[in-house]
Amino acid sequence: MRSSFKIGRIAGIDIGIHYTWILAFVLIAWSLAEGFFRPNVPGQTTALYWILGVLASLLLFVSVLLHELAHSLVAKSRGLNVSSISLFIFGGVSNLQEEPQKANTEFFMAIVGPLTSLVLGGVLWGVGLGMGLRANPFSILTGNSPTLNGPGVALIYYLSSINLILGIFNLIPGFPLDGGRVLRSIIWEANKDLTKSTNIAATVGRYFGWAFIAYGLYKLFGGNFLGGLWIAFIGWFLANAADTSRREVTLREHLSGVLVKEVMNTNPVIIKPGTSVEAVVHDAFLQCHCRAVPVSNNHQPIGIVTLDDVKKVHKDKWAYTPAEQIMTREPLYSVSPEDDLNTAMRLLAQHNLNQLLVLKEGELVGMVNRADIIRHLEISQELGMKRKEKGQ
Repeated sequence: MRSSFKIGRIAGIDIGIHYTWILAFVLIAWSLAEGFFRPNVPGQTTALYWILGVLASLLLFVSVLLHELAHSLVAKSRGLNVSSISLFIFGGVSNLQEEPQKANTEFFMAIVGPLTSLVLGGVLWGVGLGMGLRANPFSILTGNSPTLNGPGVALIYYLSSINLILGIFNLIPGFPLDGGRVLRSIIWEANKDLTKSTNIAATVGRYFGWAFIAYGLYKLFGGNFLGGLWIAFIGWFLANAADTSRREVTLREHLSGVLVKEVMNTNPVIIKPGTSVEAVVHDAFLQCHCRAVPVSNNHQPIGIVTLDDVKKVHKDKWAYTPAEQIMTREPLYSVSPEDDLNTAMRLLAQHNLNQLLVLKEGELVGMVNRADIIRHLEISQELGMKRKEKGQ
């Protein structure tokens, strides 16, 4: 889940929001203002209800951010690189540049998120008790929250309840929820097989997703249209995420041990800085079906020209516009021939690229792109070839 807008940086981690967060923020603020604060704190103005709704919605996402920060900080302490945290319609996600390589790393990384939410909810509940709060923290799930003595108590009640619910929900043992990752780490530690462990945890996650969908439909047809639709939507997201996660792990397993040099194009089209855009289009893009060509001086890459670069130049100027004038100079993403394909795929996905330069001691020795990797996967799977173990 890529961020659409960057809003800050904490402990070296970019914090961003996905565009779906805006929709969630508005819907939650509206539902809290009219569906929670108005009935539970009677006698206030509409403006106050909306202020409370907006504040509660904002603090809900602050709570989600603290939950994700806990994951990310533990990941960083274990040597994993966390590029960013994205807030989106269903909450938040920490974007790791690589997956944990040990079961115990995944266990501690996963469990700390729900524990953070539970501790935060408990602390807020204690504050509420000190303010005279007397209510069941989980009655909010039934829609039968008691009348609360004042806006401040209502706000604390909501935030404490939602953090406790968030912590418990994330402990559901269905991948890719935190509880599912805890389950996977335990199975992984026992059988030493990441793929099999992921398949088991993802299957549990898929069953929980279907259960949420069924319950959501039951609520929907029972008259709770918005609540039922939301629960069913969460179930669909969980089931879909479980399947996607299982496929990603299977893909990583297939690519593990396969080196870039086994798949890369060792004779790519290379152009000089002075090559005209017209020549690039006709000699590279059209004849060789390339989507990008490196620009090099004596085997030293200085840039890359892509289709997007060319489209920025009017056709009338192609003949006398040199490649160096339109090429992308930096960043130039690259891999080594000795890197495995997981490294290449991670870079391609992380930066939304179609191709990577392959460099050996700073010299350009080839290129690898998505199509090369997909073709390798298709052929190896069709032939029933098993992945190579490291060291073979």
